[in-house]
Amino acid sequence: MDIKKELREAGQYLKSNQLAWGTSGNISAISDDGHMVITASGTYLANLNDDDFVICEIATGNYEGRRKASKETPMHTGIYRQRDDVKAVLHSSPFYTTLFACSNEEIISKLFIETMYYLENIAYVDYFHPGTQELGDAVSEQAAKANIIILKNHGVVVYDDSISEAIMRLETLEMACKMILKAKECSVKLNHIPDTVVKSFLEESRYKPRKNIK
Repeated sequence: MDIKKELREAGQYLKSNQLAWGTSGNISAISDDGHMVITASGTYLANLNDDDFVICEIATGNYEGRRKASKETPMHTGIYRQRDDVKAVLHSSPFYTTLFACSNEEIISKLFIETMYYLENIAYVDYFHPGTQELGDAVSEQAAKANIIILKNHGVVVYDDSISEAIMRLETLEMACKMILKAKECSVKLNHIPDTVVKSFLEESRYKPRKNIK
């Protein structure tokens, strides 16, 4: 498995689908030998090459290579330390998701099939300056009980057992935020799926096996 190739393609996909912009995002994945491969500081996700990645030790955060690892390395390593099942982490600031991160609007998961599954567990952390250990620690604490973490006045971090599933989680989040906002703008009342139906859907694996949270 060529992790760098997968991450390059992921970066291009995020940018092409307005899930990331400029140098605001950073992405990582676990290599076959158990190291974290993460984008270097100041890279453009739409135009990554092999020199734009850094190899990191998850336990220590130490890295090798001529480039400096992303300043958000503490956030990525914190998630991997908490979750053995996680193999990919995406951090970005999509427009609608970031709008919700900068407000008190509720992100609703009881809307359609994908939101029931991918948005089941969302956590929030208060604003901390990017790249700080405080942000890394706050994210690490929430990672044990969520699959999406909204970073207030900053953006979002999502993670999953593959790069493709992490992208799907991010896309679902952004679509839900857009739908909720558009419904408000147009005075459309969204019908929520009943809690009993959501419970049945998740527990009986009517879409995909439910993610286990500690």
